[in-house]
Amino acid sequence: MAYDMNQLLEICLQQNASDIHVSCGRPPSFRIHGSIKSLKSPALAPEDCVMLMKQITSERGQQELAADGSTDFAIGFQEKARFRVSAFKQKGKISMVLRLIPSRMLTFEELGLPAHIKDLCTRPRGLVLVTGPTGSGKSTSLATMIDFINTEEEGHIITIEDPIEYYHQHKKCVVNQREVHVDVPNFAEGLRRALREDPDVILVGEMRDLETISAAISAAETGHLVFGTLHTTGAGRTIDRIIDAFPTNQQEMVRTQMAGNLIGVVSQSLLPKASGKGRIAAFEIMLMNPAISNLIRENKSFRIDGTIQTSQSQGMILLDEYLFKLYKSQQITFDSMMEFCKDTGYLQRRVQEDGSGPPPAGAGATKAGA
Repeated sequence: MAYDMNQLLEICLQQNASDIHVSCGRPPSFRIHGSIKSLKSPALAPEDCVMLMKQITSERGQQELAADGSTDFAIGFQEKARFRVSAFKQKGKISMVLRLIPSRMLTFEELGLPAHIKDLCTRPRGLVLVTGPTGSGKSTSLATMIDFINTEEEGHIITIEDPIEYYHQHKKCVVNQREVHVDVPNFAEGLRRALREDPDVILVGEMRDLETISAAISAAETGHLVFGTLHTTGAGRTIDRIIDAFPTNQQEMVRTQMAGNLIGVVSQSLLPKASGKGRIAAFEIMLMNPAISNLIRENKSFRIDGTIQTSQSQGMILLDEYLFKLYKSQQITFDSMMEFCKDTGYLQRRVQEDGSGPPPAGAGATKAGA
């Protein structure tokens, strides 16, 4: 084998890569500025992948991998960086993906998070959801929000994560971070226990099942500020996803709970910059107001986008509007805007009406409007 894990971690840092991919039949590969690039070295054999996995995976992790076919954990690389690791089987062989966790907390400005999101972080209670596809930067945005609270407020923050990615130091707050499978068996149990631990703020790393979603809503309802993540795109779809997780006979009650306790949804995507170097975040922001509260209560979430559109003065914005602003300021390309948007037809009209450059012939024409 040409490389060991320490060498691959070092190359990742030197190349400013976001991810390392280890897979049989291909040399070690890295995601750099959104694209996968492979080392000019021999392809990895199955025994190479097993050896690389064993260099960084605990005995418990190896047992979980053997029994369940995958395991997730985080590792530190000397004092230089931390990585979130997913080791898994494919075609009976071992593969891994390692995501670089930035070595310091980024600011709202560095992430491009609008400053008024800070207002959500100072609310005494309620539910804040950060959503988006895998790899869209949800964990980084949440870490920035938690760090802001830790810096500005005085209280007790409990995080429940799988695995712990960013380490938070005690600042003005007491911060306790619990890792699933290490400190607590699952998210739902961690949430139930957290309510007995005098928390002011609770972070739920992933609201992945009915039990966890229900516990998070209850925690917000009982006077805590709760942050959670979902793998959804857009505010309306996020609310539908939560309500649809419940049995039909409970959905009306959940709509009432959500209408009274949800205070904001931040949905995000990561796009390649027009320069080809690095990526930039695009956001959809929904902040609770009486109109949206009524739409949730009345099961009319399909009208939420329209309300966000007419509530921009309150700090809300649709993803497509945000993408258009990035395109108009030449931070992203037309093709990227069309790839990540929800309604290609709307954005094509916006470009033509604005006169900010006609789209290339046929560009984006194959994607149906959402």
